[in-house]
Amino acid sequence: MTLRSNSPLRRTNRFSFVAALMAVLNAGTLSAFADSSEKVDFDRDIRPILSNTCYTCHGPDANKRATELRFDVEESLFGKHDEPVVVRGKPDESALVARITSGDPDYRMPPVDSKQQLSKAQIELLKRWVEQGAPYTGHWSFQPVVRPELPKVEPVDWPRNGIDYFVLNRMAERNLQPSERASKETLIRRITLDLIGLPPTLKEVDAFLADDSQQAFEKVVDRLLASELFGEHFATEWLDAARYADSNGYQQDRTRTLWPWRDWVIRAFNSNMPFDQFSIEQLAGDQLENASMDQQVATGFHRNHMLNGEGGRIAEESRVEYVMNRVETTGAVWLGLTVGCARCHDHKYDPVSQREFYQLYSYFNSIDESGRVDAGGNANPVMPVPTKEQTARRAELWAELADLQKELRSATTAERQLAWEQGKLVEL
Repeated sequence: MTLRSNSPLRRTNRFSFVAALMAVLNAGTLSAFADSSEKVDFDRDIRPILSNTCYTCHGPDANKRATELRFDVEESLFGKHDEPVVVRGKPDESALVARITSGDPDYRMPPVDSKQQLSKAQIELLKRWVEQGAPYTGHWSFQPVVRPELPKVEPVDWPRNGIDYFVLNRMAERNLQPSERASKETLIRRITLDLIGLPPTLKEVDAFLADDSQQAFEKVVDRLLASELFGEHFATEWLDAARYADSNGYQQDRTRTLWPWRDWVIRAFNSNMPFDQFSIEQLAGDQLENASMDQQVATGFHRNHMLNGEGGRIAEESRVEYVMNRVETTGAVWLGLTVGCARCHDHKYDPVSQREFYQLYSYFNSIDESGRVDAGGNANPVMPVPTKEQTARRAELWAELADLQKELRSATTAERQLAWEQGKLVEL
């Protein structure tokens, strides 16, 4: 069975899904943790409360901060103030607990006239967090990945990999039992849809059902991974993240020619290109020594932005927007950060300053682009990208030309005169 652990598909970004999932999980934990003895997790349970209710006055925005006290900085939250804000393990000595539970409207936090108010469950979580020593961690996305211990499960022989242990453990908590093993018909349908996005043919199903070997399923997987359809299917998510389209957007929405970059992405998936190479060629393939045509095409990632062909628009304004788009998309795809916030100010949650945003801007502001929509619906600079067939035919013609020129160079003057009279190629 072919393993594709270093394939770019393993790194495809699904940030909107993860964000939505985290929101659901956070919303569902409040009531459960308020009555539970389970350990409070700062990043999962406490940070969302502080961010939503406290950061307005005690957060990263210097223009809105009411005091020097900051809840987004550990040194400030646990530092020296007029009254100790958080004393680890001692909620009775912590001003945070006293303030959020006070009945005095002049002392209570958040202020009673504030739109942000804490629920009883949130207050209990904060108290229990302090009782448990008030552990403070950085944002989960910036923490080193730690392999968790596998939970103990029953039956012990059911898991086939590490993930199965966590699935079975959570099912046991919900009093659920694993389903019966899927039939071969269901199995081939699932894996075929997963890997190429299409259902299997009747012939493929019959062949799988007739194969009683232990490697039957692995053979199906290998066949699907070797199919050109695999790259076409898995490339779609990367194309979406890179904002690929066959038209320019805006009012006229003219067609553009960017399909060579699309085909490059598909070939990268099908050839199992390592992710580091996949990244380097798209970010700076044209800067590589003796860059090939493919490596230059790979940088088409940066030309996927919309193109404004509206009459009366200011070309320079459009050009600047295109550079902004490159910075924001590169940050989202490769850094997993919404760096676009730093376009106007230091980022309020992620460690990206406005200065750093415009340092990236200066890098992506390095191409000779006018902000106009030029001939063919694209924006200069552009380059010709012949197909494989055209490249092969051109090589044949150059070889034929070389042979003819060699023949003419060896011919006598009379033979050259005759060739010229007959309209044949003469040596230049």
